[in-house]
Amino acid sequence: MTLKRILAATALLLTPALAFAHPGHGDNGLIAGISHPIGGLDHLLAMLAVGLWAAQQQGIARWALPCTFVGTLLIGGLLGFAGINLPALENGIAASVLALGLAVALAVRPPLAMAVGATALFALFHGVAHGLELPEMTSPWTYAAGFVAATAVLHAGGYALVRVLPQAAAPLVRLAGAASAATGAWLLAG
Repeated sequence: MTLKRILAATALLLTPALAFAHPGHGDNGLIAGISHPIGGLDHLLAMLAVGLWAAQQQGIARWALPCTFVGTLLIGGLLGFAGINLPALENGIAASVLALGLAVALAVRPPLAMAVGATALFALFHGVAHGLELPEMTSPWTYAAGFVAATAVLHAGGYALVRVLPQAAAPLVRLAGAASAATGAWLLAG
């Protein structure tokens, strides 16, 4: 599959959700769930970075990082549905954008346990935030299905981008990571 086709398919998939990125569109939990990761720059950058970072890895880490993020995101979402909050939630999310961006920019390959642990911690912050923002009159299950699906698509998009680009484009991927890290630093400062 060419890069143009991947980007076109991703754009088509995400376009309807962007139209519903703000409240007032009924009680469609699936659309609300899809739009939350896409509508927030912090979530969008972190989830794309997980895919980019996973593609820079070798072996089991290539699938373990995105799977860990998605699974822990759902657990965090369930905690958020129950009204459980994490201290410094927004700072944790901003720190994830910074750290994941740096991981991509530097193409780091830490031991698997460290990478999975950091990924799980970051996903927990994102998941709790998603869960706490469950729209009124929305089914938590369809909302969760939406944010889990959107997250998986963003991971896959980041992963596919790295895997389809020629090796010569690796500096562009690292530059994207650096831009994400800078955004994370800006969010932390802000």
